[in-house]
Amino acid sequence: MDDRVRSFLQHHHSAIMTTLREDGTPHVARIGVGLVDGRLWSSGTETRVRTGHLRRDPRSTLCVLDNDDAYSWLGLETTVTVLDGPEAVDQNLALYRVLAGEPKDLDEYRRAMEEEQRLVYEFAVTRAYGRRY
Repeated sequence: MDDRVRSFLQHHHSAIMTTLREDGTPHVARIGVGLVDGRLWSSGTETRVRTGHLRRDPRSTLCVLDNDDAYSWLGLETTVTVLDGPEAVDQNLALYRVLAGEPKDLDEYRRAMEEEQRLVYEFAVTRAYGRRY
């Protein structure tokens, strides 16, 4: 990930994520993304359709959006690692802090992350392209 890509990702957190169904057709979802210690992450749950797709085929393409300029965007071809297990609550907290700041009630936040079976998608960027990024 070069400095231009990193800079765009530090300022833009809305994205469209594409995963692949078993038959090869694309599935899209709107997500939030953020850089946590230099790694590109998004939050998901064990029950999300995209989680099942990624467990079978870890390829994903992202279109990161500039909400202030409809003609500015960043495309990222990636390979995704699903981060789950006991660390997932703290990983989601680190991502939340990047995207939204500190939760109002930390204990409530942690409970919700466990109940929702939250996990993190970590994107390894293999190719970047776009317009005005």
